[in-house]
Formats: sequence, C-alpha cells, structure tokens
Amino acid sequence: MRFLFKTTYAQDLRLAKHSGYTFWYGLLLVLLASAPLWMPEYWLAQLSFVLIYAIVGLGLMLLAGFTGQFSLGHAAFLGVGAYTQAVLTGMGWPFVLALACAAGLSAAVGVVVGLPALRVKGIYLGMATLAFGFIVEEGFARWESVTGGNAGIHVAPPALLGWTLESTASFYLLCLVLAIACTLGILNLLRSPTGRAFVAIRDSEISAQSMGIHLARYKTLSFALSAALAGLGGALYAHKLQFISPDQFSILQSIDLLLMIVIGGLGSVHGAFLGALFLIAMPQAIALGKDWLPAAVGQAPGLQGVVYGAVLVAFVLFEPMGLYGRWLKVRTWLQVFPFYRQGLFKRQKSFQKSDRLR
Repeated sequence: MRFLFKTTYAQDLRLAKHSGYTFWYGLLLVLLASAPLWMPEYWLAQLSFVLIYAIVGLGLMLLAGFTGQFSLGHAAFLGVGAYTQAVLTGMGWPFVLALACAAGLSAAVGVVVGLPALRVKGIYLGMATLAFGFIVEEGFARWESVTGGNAGIHVAPPALLGWTLESTASFYLLCLVLAIACTLGILNLLRSPTGRAFVAIRDSEISAQSMGIHLARYKTLSFALSAALAGLGGALYAHKLQFISPDQFSILQSIDLLLMIVIGGLGSVHGAFLGALFLIAMPQAIALGKDWLPAAVGQAPGLQGVVYGAVLVAFVLFEPMGLYGRWLKVRTWLQVFPFYRQGLFKRQKSFQKSDRLR
C-alpha cells in the first residue's frame, strides 16, 4: 500500500496527491483526447452523452452528495438550460453567450426553488422539487410561442469562433473541454471553505449552524450551482439531439439522474462519471441481451425498468457507496493481497449504520 507523508502545504493543496494520480489521469486524458482518431463515430456519440450527463451529475452530486439536499425535479433545470440555449441561438446569439445565459438562468431558477425549499427537508424537499418539475414541464408544453409546445423546437449545431461544430468529433471535443473545466471547478470548490460548509450541512445541520455556517445562504448557493451545471449540460444536450420537446424533461428523466449518482457513488466526483457511464451503457447492454433472452422476456415493454429497479435495489442493499465504493474495495484488496482479511470493511459498514446528530 502507498503511504503519503506530507511535509509542505503545497503537497496538501495539489489535486494530484502523488505521481500515480498524475500518470493514470494523464493517460486517461490522452485516451479521451485521441478518441476521435480511433473510436467509431457511434461510440464517440455515446461518449459525448456520457460527458453531458457527467456535467449534470456533477451538479446533482454537489447538491445531493455533498450538501444532502435531494432533488426529484432536476430534469427541470436541464430543460431550462436546453430551451434557453435553443431560443437564444435561434435568435442569432453567439454560442458562448447563449451558453452562459443558459447556465445563469438555470442558476436563477435554482435560487427560486432553493428559497422555499429552505423550510423543508427529507421527503418533503423531494416532494417540493417533484412538484416544481411537473410545473416546469407543463410550462414548456403550454408556452408554445417560445418553446414550440409539444411539437418541440429544432436546435442548430453550435458555432464557435466562426466554425460550425457539425461533426461528431468536434462536438465531442467541446463536451470534453467543458467536462474537464466543470470537474476542476467542483474539485477546487469542495476543498474551499464553501465546499467544507456544504459537507458540514450534509453531516449535521445543527453542528454546522453552531459553527457559524449560514444554512440558508449555503443551501441556496448549492441549489444555484447545481442548477447552473444542469443548465450547462442541458444546453449541450439540446445541441447534441438538435431537437427538444417537453417530454424529454419529465419525472422519468429526473429519476434517471438521481439513479445515476446513487449507482455511481453518492458523495464522490468519480461517481458522477461512473454513473453517467452506467446510464448510457445499460440500455446498450439490455438491447444486446434481448437476443439471448426468450421472446416473452426480451420483447416485454417494461424490461428496462425492471432491470434498472433490480440494479438499484442491489446497490442499495449490497453496495451503498456505488460503483466507486466497489472500486475502492477492489483496489484495497489488490493492495493488501495476500493479507486480505474477511472483516476488512466491517468498521466501514458499522460507520454507515451509525446515528448522526440531528
């Protein structure tokens, strides 16, 4: 196993804790940047969707995983960003300016939702955000003069610095750059006083308040930042599909987003990317597996929902820390092999079941 002995403050401030981080993440970045050279166009398009959902997942992870405020209507922020981008680019606005407005308007809507939500918590907060999602979806359908109603609205490919990003490879690189920027921003935010305040609120609101943390301010800020990232992802989502309609931002989309961060690993930045990868790869795996199943099962209309539900229940019961938590255990097992003990993670499970101050 690797043991780190920090002797300077610079070591503690670095994002890469040791040379292994630098090598593996550098290799991953090289593979992702060179993907248009060796990856088929179809899988490159799917990888673009992974990056888009990862950006949205980073926002929801900040809200739910690090601040402890769950949202069942997060697809509404995704829709606000998508429709803002579609309308503004349709009016001839530059892509970058429209993107900033999409994120800013989503953040403003997040503040509007966050302020009333300060009075509720737990299941009641989920119900409030769920109601907000229904209201926004109905608003998209009724405001036909702007959104096109149920008929939807077409979105042109993004144009940046005089170049129209029509190809799959160029749009993928745009998504990659924005995903890296958002990831670095979230990582730096989490190690700042603001990020530590978010985590303190998640662990115990009473303890956080006793330390001088302004609950209303930081909860509202968390909603705003989460909504801004969702709006940014929604803008890219609109350009990728080139057509959006209200039914794309329904309660089912919100559940998919929440499922994404739970399965990826609640409370970890890695979990947003692993969850996005799961969300895109699972339908592909189900489609491939249908050929091997009996016709009565493979052609059943609710097969995907059943598989999703079974996977979620399995993770909640056997791996609450998600895919990233499972990877941490596998990595620890490889590091201590052959000295692995049966009860190695027993204390971790005990900690998860412990009662926190309320």
